[in-house]
Amino acid sequence: MAELTRESILEALQGVAVPGSAQSVVDQNFVRNVAVCDGIVKVTLGVASGATPPEGLTTSCRETIAALPGAKRVDVVVESEFADNSMPGMPEGIKNLVAIASGKGGVGKSTVATNLAIALAQEGARVGLMDLDVWGPNIPIMFGIHGPPRTEGKTLLPHEAFGVKVVSLGFFVQDGDPIIWRGPMVHGIIKQFMNDVRWGELDFLLIDLPPGTGDVQISLGQSVPMTGGVIVSTPQDVALQDVRRGIAMFQKVNIPLLGIIENMSQYHCPSCGHREDLFGHGGAKKTAEGLGIEFLGEIPLRGAIRSGGDEGRPITAISPEDEVSKSFRAIARKLAAVVSNLTTEAAQ
Repeated sequence: MAELTRESILEALQGVAVPGSAQSVVDQNFVRNVAVCDGIVKVTLGVASGATPPEGLTTSCRETIAALPGAKRVDVVVESEFADNSMPGMPEGIKNLVAIASGKGGVGKSTVATNLAIALAQEGARVGLMDLDVWGPNIPIMFGIHGPPRTEGKTLLPHEAFGVKVVSLGFFVQDGDPIIWRGPMVHGIIKQFMNDVRWGELDFLLIDLPPGTGDVQISLGQSVPMTGGVIVSTPQDVALQDVRRGIAMFQKVNIPLLGIIENMSQYHCPSCGHREDLFGHGGAKKTAEGLGIEFLGEIPLRGAIRSGGDEGRPITAISPEDEVSKSFRAIARKLAAVVSNLTTEAAQ
């Protein structure tokens, strides 16, 4: 009887065609790992995050291996992988740079950036958050982090909380001190945060931008290639008008638009469950559909989101089973899928 080995298993899997393709599961690089010991086989299939393997593929793999002489038990598992859209000019080790922007202030952009970063980490991604809202850096408060990061020579070591690496100008200024920046200074801080921070290996580095369109957005587009940008809006008409300005801004600095998030979508009473559209509802989704842009999802209006940010206890980290936290994780999965599609399109 032939010995059951990794090589014999891979040879057998060459006969398993991917549905809709003439190539095998091996040739299309679905097989990430094969382990075999005393007839017990574990095969790992890798798929882009937010995606699922073609229907029937895991069953076909399992049945093919189980038919081999010596196979006693076969496990086929699927693991999500985050797309790599790294380009020359990005910090080394970072797969995706994603800007979080808003056309106007007061829409909860930094709150969304904070909870989205944590949600991505909860989904298994390695995540960093760069606070470039240089005139109002609120990320330190929302993460409950204070004081400058440690350094090694000229290298900054980012703070870390809730599974997210964090750097912010707010770590370097005293509370209440005015922050006055002009174009060249803004360009310098972007360069420093990109090049002098030891980010390590990251699937996503989110960048929290100031509201509106200005020096930071322009400098960012000129300084580093971006995977894309996400716009945060509330449902009311005045905010949606600013969404269009934000879209135009991304287009001018050649940053692809990944999608729109509607924040403060509905008020959900935590006591009685009553829902009310204080700022309207669905406006961002309609705008996205009308412009042919991905709608990533909506976040309800809840007092716990605000209090969590004020106390340095983001709701996604502290109450992962809350409805709001689940909404953020759904948006995180959809964002990861959109980014994975960019990789697929580039390969075609």
